[in-house]
Order: sequence, then C-alpha cells, then structure tokens
Amino acid sequence: MKYLLKKIVPNTILKAYRAYRKNNKPYNGKGVVCPICSSKFKYFGSYGVFPRGNAKCYTCGALERDRLLWKYFHEKVSFFTKNVKGKVLHFAPEKVFYQLFDTNKNIEYVPCDLTPERFLFNGKSQIIKANITNIPFEDNTYDFIICNHVLEHIPDDALAMSELYRVMKKGGQGIFQVPINYDLELTYEDFSITTPEGREKAFGQKDHVRWYGLDYKTKLEAAGFKVYIDEYVKSFTSKELKKYGLISTELIYNCSK
Repeated sequence: MKYLLKKIVPNTILKAYRAYRKNNKPYNGKGVVCPICSSKFKYFGSYGVFPRGNAKCYTCGALERDRLLWKYFHEKVSFFTKNVKGKVLHFAPEKVFYQLFDTNKNIEYVPCDLTPERFLFNGKSQIIKANITNIPFEDNTYDFIICNHVLEHIPDDALAMSELYRVMKKGGQGIFQVPINYDLELTYEDFSITTPEGREKAFGQKDHVRWYGLDYKTKLEAAGFKVYIDEYVKSFTSKELKKYGLISTELIYNCSK
C-alpha cells in the first residue's frame, strides 16, 4: 500500500502530509487510543457547541458516548459476549455502530431514520424510512433496540417511548441514551422556543427540544420499560477514562420489557 501511494501521490503532497503529522500536536503522541478504530493520538479533538476537550477521534469521528457504548456492547451485550442471534433495530445509525452490526452474522439488523437518504453507508443493510413516533413494524419484533441521542429531538417523546416499547420483544433490551442535566430534577421543555438560536441557548443545541433531568428514568418507566441505570463508566480507572476519552458521569440507560 505504501509503495502504491508513492507511485500515485505526488512527492510534494506526501512531504507536506508527513510534515503535518509530525508538527501537528494531536498526532504527536500516544496519550489516548480510540477503542473503535485503534487510532492513537496525544489527545482527541474538541467538539460541541460549547467545545469539550478530548472528545472527537480524528480518524473515525467517534465521540465520548460512542466509545463508551462500543466498550459496553463488547463487554455487556450478548450478541458479542455469547454470540447469540437476534433482531436489532437502530435509530439514526451512527456509522461506527452501523458497521459493527451490519457485519455481525448473528444479527438481523434494521437501521432506520426519518430521512434515510442522508446516510451514505457502504453496507448490506438498507436504512429504512421510519418515524419513531409511528414505527412501521409489528409488535414484539426486536430483541435489541439502539436509540442513541435521538429522543431529545422529538417533540412527543412519550409517544416515541411507547412505540419503542411496543416493537421490543418481551425479554428484549434497549439502550436509550440522551443528554441529561443532572442538576435538573425535572426535564426542561418550552415549546414556545422555536428558533434555532433560542433552542441552542435553552437546550444546548439548535435541533434539541428539551434538556432531560433526573426524571428521565421515570419517563421510560411510564412507557412500560424496566430501567436499569448502569454505572458501567465507573469500572474504568481515571487513567482509562483519559486514555479512551470517556466522560466519568455518563450513565447507560439499559431498558428491558
């Protein structure tokens, strides 16, 4: 591969690239490692409306929440720990997880989104058009559902939660992550705020419609779920948290039916 690159890429470009890698501080070190793509850097890149340091992988684009779930899936989810078979429904599929599930022979994988055309993934699993408040699948269909940072975008999140419960099999499991402000007892919503600027100021992002509070678990339970708040992140040492670029307070909402 290196020989081929030397043949097709002008030497001036290769020299400039090598100089960039040598002089660019994030690449000059092995302080962090992405568990998803195995890339190593001095630190991860900053990311967010209010930029967070050590957040985004320069190679695969994974964020803190993606790296945490990647570790969680491989250590805690039976598709990977026990090689069991099952059906997986995935809303707004992140590329790193699409690739993970799409290539797993044990899994009947159904990725979906309201606007599937925006996902340009090269895989065998077609992304289905689906509205999370009116999911186009039968009751009790899926063994595992991933809904990662989706519900904060949905005005009627209670209806979305009830739909997720409906299509989950009895005995099924789901990971439903959202941004949570743990200083809030109750979820903060104000649907009179409609401008992108107003929503960014109120909810932290232009396309969010709420800040979830400590009552998020209660909301999921109201839809019928049994909710286990997994403090998996606490299994990592402080050095490991820095090494993998994880947020020490991020809890995993593991829901079952």
